[in-house]
Amino acid sequence: MEYKLLFILVTLLVAQSASAFESGQWFMRAGLANVAPGSSSDGIAIPALGISPIPGTEAEASVETQLGLTINYMINSRFGIELLAATPFSHEITANLDGFSPGLEVDATKVKQLPPTLSVNYYPFGGTGQSFQPYVGFGLNCTVFFSEKVDSDLEALTGTLEGAPGPVDLDLKLDNSLGFAAQFGFDYFVNDNWYVNAAIRYIDIETDAVFESALGDTITVKDVAIDPFAYQLTFGYSF
Repeated sequence: MEYKLLFILVTLLVAQSASAFESGQWFMRAGLANVAPGSSSDGIAIPALGISPIPGTEAEASVETQLGLTINYMINSRFGIELLAATPFSHEITANLDGFSPGLEVDATKVKQLPPTLSVNYYPFGGTGQSFQPYVGFGLNCTVFFSEKVDSDLEALTGTLEGAPGPVDLDLKLDNSLGFAAQFGFDYFVNDNWYVNAAIRYIDIETDAVFESALGDTITVKDVAIDPFAYQLTFGYSF
């Protein structure tokens, strides 16, 4: 009896009539977007001291949640174009220097980024009138880094490494990133215009970080692979 009831509920959920996306239709989503970096990098190098990349050292970025927004246009009932935008994400980057000194971990910097992403999405149930509309998408991401701020802990440590009497003022530059993106998600129509959305997205983000002082390139971190998973929970409205 329980299995029959469950089957009926699932059937009603999937087969319920609603206005699915149609050719030429615009719609937008807004809600929460969580970015969880899967950070890794090459070893940290200190050229000013003649130190090559050190095995066992790397940088990693913190998790952040912001307002996410997508604007979408349906080419036809099954294919759509999506532009992802968001309020700026702010990440704290930690330098793990265990390979240089066991147990040494330093707050390195805070940085903001915007990850606009353009994708083509495929809706296998498009045009069927179903309330439940899963989709997959592939596209291109361009991540722009700005407002880089070096932490005082790293400046103090750098002064120690260089033999300076006190902290060394550092400037940081992060290269912008261009990479692919992939996602899987679904929309569920509440009525003809409003729906809820959930999605998970993988974004290929890689950058080089250079901390500079009056002595030159004080610390470099090559190939910082942020490569986050982005989790999205939004409400949508179709026009």
